[in-house]
Amino acid sequence: MGDSEKQESDSVADFIARWQKSVAAERANFQPFAGELCDLLGVPRPEPAGPDDADNAYVFERTVTFHHADGSTSTGRIDLYKRDCFVLEAKQGSDQEEPEQFDLIPSTKKKTKKGTAVRGTKGWDDAMVRARGQAEGYAKALPVEEGWPPFLIVVDVGHSIELYADFSLSGKHYTQFPDAHSFRIMLGDLKKAETRERLTLVWTDPLSLDPAKRSAEVTRDIADRLALLAKSLEAAGHAPKSVATFLMRCLFTMFAEDVGLIPKGRFTELLESLKGNADKFHPMVKKLWEVMNTGGFSAALRDDLLKFNGGLFENSVALPIDEDQLTLLTEAARAEWQDVEPAIFGTLLERALDTRERHKLGAHYTPRAYVERLVMPTVIEPLRDEWEDVKAAAVALARKDTKKGIDEVKAYHRKLCATRVLDPACGSGNFLYVAMEHMKRLEGEVLDLMAEMGEKNYLLELGSHTVDPRQFLGIEVNPRAAVITELVLWIGYLQWHFRTRGRTMPDQPVLKNFHNIEDRDAVLAWDSMELVRDEDGKPVFQMGRPHHQAASDDGQGGAGRESPS
Repeated sequence: MGDSEKQESDSVADFIARWQKSVAAERANFQPFAGELCDLLGVPRPEPAGPDDADNAYVFERTVTFHHADGSTSTGRIDLYKRDCFVLEAKQGSDQEEPEQFDLIPSTKKKTKKGTAVRGTKGWDDAMVRARGQAEGYAKALPVEEGWPPFLIVVDVGHSIELYADFSLSGKHYTQFPDAHSFRIMLGDLKKAETRERLTLVWTDPLSLDPAKRSAEVTRDIADRLALLAKSLEAAGHAPKSVATFLMRCLFTMFAEDVGLIPKGRFTELLESLKGNADKFHPMVKKLWEVMNTGGFSAALRDDLLKFNGGLFENSVALPIDEDQLTLLTEAARAEWQDVEPAIFGTLLERALDTRERHKLGAHYTPRAYVERLVMPTVIEPLRDEWEDVKAAAVALARKDTKKGIDEVKAYHRKLCATRVLDPACGSGNFLYVAMEHMKRLEGEVLDLMAEMGEKNYLLELGSHTVDPRQFLGIEVNPRAAVITELVLWIGYLQWHFRTRGRTMPDQPVLKNFHNIEDRDAVLAWDSMELVRDEDGKPVFQMGRPHHQAASDDGQGGAGRESPS
């Protein structure tokens, strides 16, 4: 460790040691804490506030005006505000409530202050939930011209820092950042350089933390490689459909190793070991996929594998490849597949595998923001509005009866898991995936509140009761796009499984064939095909003799969201 690194490490250790001792005095402690945290992160301290709030872009105690339904107004003060970056709400609890201590004079007694609440108690959990609500209320009260900040921060001085983000800057989708598993930064976590870097970017360049930006870059790079490989395999005489199926098995295997569903790095190592022996690829990978279909020991990867099944590996055929194709496949395997962005991956994969569309690979695709403009108001906002009501009711109930509060949250979670979303022309799954992602984010918040209320057993039952691809129904006339949609949903689902549940493995089989994506026309089906001829008897075009068909087999088809009553 160099001198500068040692000095930085010592500074972090001193900061943690100094502030761990502080408790129960938010008003006295927050501003010194924030100033020293800025020094630690290497960012400027807040500036002095002036008389005109339009100039108060980075200050303590920034004033905002609340406009109430009855026409009245009131003033609030943001603990710390940085324009275009964050609204911060501070509290300070205590580590424990000391037993009462008595003086020699019996009539006098002293009790240790607990501040906001005693950490580790339901009171503290409730206080943090309310603090997040306060921060969002302050963000809403900011002048329209200042816009919504991308981050809300909730601080328990000397204990924790919670991050909530909405990169759409619409103020409607603040969710735990980066996910429910790691949105809360404990004071000791500041020892990690990556944690300090994340906070530094919240202060200086918050939009750079938008995971969609990095994911889009990774996804484009992967699609480019797949397009080259697909073109090469087709040039070798393989049918486009066979190439597409083969490559989807390959890419899911690459994804599986990067997220830990199969031993990390082993598939890439296998490909690298075959350099100079590309003719051995076909039999070895075929055997690997046979084991992934059933579960068991894989000689190729030298380890036991989960049972994947789900139809993807039911037919384990692998195409023979040459050395150049092996090189392309190995380069694709080295990409960071866990960072792939499902919201655009389907579109790019479809173009990569379609000989007619491949030239459009770098062209325009529907941006995620456009997809969210439809998905958010029709599917997610109604669910979130209901969740806010349920959350407030559950917290209130839990103050008197914990079980009643938990039951309120469980009922909402059951409803969330029964809500179905249909896209009757799903393409390669972009809209369905975005809907699923936001519902998984919401589920993470629901489960987090349940855990904070003390419910543990329910979390162990999630394998059979969670938001998953079965709820997302699609109809698509293009058979390749329909298969891609299923793959996109499963990749996205597994990404969120690990983000919300850490290293807990999903139930087996990992992939389940829910038959939720149907390869057919959403409105019309054909009894027969007739050749239409002009007056000279020459063929003009093919025309179907249609009959009307419901959008789903159970007669409940339709666009948008379906929620059980």
